[in-house]
Amino acid sequence: MIRLYEISGRLISSLNAPLHRYLYDMIDWTDRLIMIKGARGVGKTTMMMQRCSLDGDKGLYVSLDQLFFNDHSILDVADYHYKHGGTHLYLDEVHRYPGKNWEQEIKNIYDSYPQLHLVISGSSLLELNTKLADLSRRIAVYEMRGLSFREYLNFSKGYEFGPYSLEDLLHGHRTIALDIASKTTVIAEFEKYLNHGFYPFAFESSENTYAQRVERLVLAVIDLDIPAVAPVEYETLNKIKRLLTILADQLPYVPNISKLCMEMEISRNQLMKFLTLLNDGRILRILHNASSNVKNSGKPAKILFDNPSVMEALGVSTNTGTVRECFAASMLSFAGSLNTSDRGDFLLNRKYTFEVGGKKKRFDQIADMPDSYVVADDIESGFGNRIPLWLLGFLY
Repeated sequence: MIRLYEISGRLISSLNAPLHRYLYDMIDWTDRLIMIKGARGVGKTTMMMQRCSLDGDKGLYVSLDQLFFNDHSILDVADYHYKHGGTHLYLDEVHRYPGKNWEQEIKNIYDSYPQLHLVISGSSLLELNTKLADLSRRIAVYEMRGLSFREYLNFSKGYEFGPYSLEDLLHGHRTIALDIASKTTVIAEFEKYLNHGFYPFAFESSENTYAQRVERLVLAVIDLDIPAVAPVEYETLNKIKRLLTILADQLPYVPNISKLCMEMEISRNQLMKFLTLLNDGRILRILHNASSNVKNSGKPAKILFDNPSVMEALGVSTNTGTVRECFAASMLSFAGSLNTSDRGDFLLNRKYTFEVGGKKKRFDQIADMPDSYVVADDIESGFGNRIPLWLLGFLY
């Protein structure tokens, strides 16, 4: 057990991460049980260690993928830590825990040690979403996203830009954009971000190794996360990878489900299951039309990749229009419920319509629509209802 404390102390003392991710200040750290979930590689471990460093000797950070847990349980660690004066326990990568019922052990710790604060994290979103039901009355759940463009600038260049609400951006975007553009070369930096800026490990990787790491994240979702929640055979996993290859050549994809099923040689039910798993694993982004009843309509209106870095790693980024839509959807989804629109590209919170394009994009498609905006690439600042695309990266 002492070795866990040694490892925790070593990791935290060597941590070189002075800046906090956006989620850090959104979490109510006084809650007794907190879950931080998020796609692989978005920075959950760093944030947990940052917080644990404030607890001194009363805090313990433990990664549950250690060999120690082949012979010991989470309960063993919690009991020892509590009896030796510990008040905060940070359990990272719970989906890697050898025990099958980590959620039951967490529940028992919560009920048996009322003075102990637990923070747990996991990267297998598919598995976590299926196991949180038993903890729903006890746990506060947060999901961490990849870096926004604002965070990328702050982390890479040392700026201290703050986030803006959706309303601030919609109604004050020109003033905000001019201020930011006066302090940095936003167009050049935005291009870098789109290529290799969504995952925090960008700052410790070359462009080539960054793409390789992102590709490994995608494969880990398919080869490890999906089998953890769905009984699938090896051949099925290969079909899911083939589906990504097909979609990579056609995104943004307005699905022809029947045609795709024939090309894949699978049933409609199988295809919809694959799409759902890839959406829940944060590889794809499945959007429905706001006018359709999602529960009764299994057909997506549009399929995108989750973020531009996944596109880059899978070789999709040659399509500039696809990259623009992918980024816009990734950022806008933070501000609420995102759907496709009958006239524009996206409908946010069933109110705001956005049409995404280049700097010469016109309003023709959304003319005379209330609460409609053109989101244009390659411009530093906008005017009226024309907003710079990069500025959506300041929503968080």
